[in-house]
Amino acid sequence: MNIRRADITDAPSLAAISMEVWLGTYMREGVNAFFADYVLREFTTAKFEVILKDPAESIWVSQNTTGIDGFVRVTRGKVAPVSGCSDVELTTLYVQGRHRGKGIGLALLKRALTLGDPWLTTNTENEGAIAFYLAHGFAIVGKTHFKIQDQAYLNHVIAFQG
Repeated sequence: MNIRRADITDAPSLAAISMEVWLGTYMREGVNAFFADYVLREFTTAKFEVILKDPAESIWVSQNTTGIDGFVRVTRGKVAPVSGCSDVELTTLYVQGRHRGKGIGLALLKRALTLGDPWLTTNTENEGAIAFYLAHGFAIVGKTHFKIQDQAYLNHVIAFQG
């Protein structure tokens, strides 16, 4: 496993992994048009190209011999939805399902922690992610909602406690 900073040529791979992991995590019963439209709108090469050019953003990837199998995105200057958190958001940490359990997520998390003491949000039903963060020095510090159009989904706010 090689953890390296993402570059602009990684944008298509980041979009594809985002689609795969997001759908695999949240669409357990099948994909309907509402969520398909969201994923196809949000996880695009063009959007990742913009993110990769933004100095407030840092994306690090796990590169194996064939390609990228996971990534972490950290955004600086982001206000948390609850008080008492830093301004560093761990925006995304995705590892392809078939590569989980190999230490990739932990390696990416450790890289993210070099950028500050981040906070993040995750769906309250995402038990695997919640357990992962709690096992690595994070604590649940509040709640918020993730919104897609007029729908809202309860999320935990989780912050690194050091």
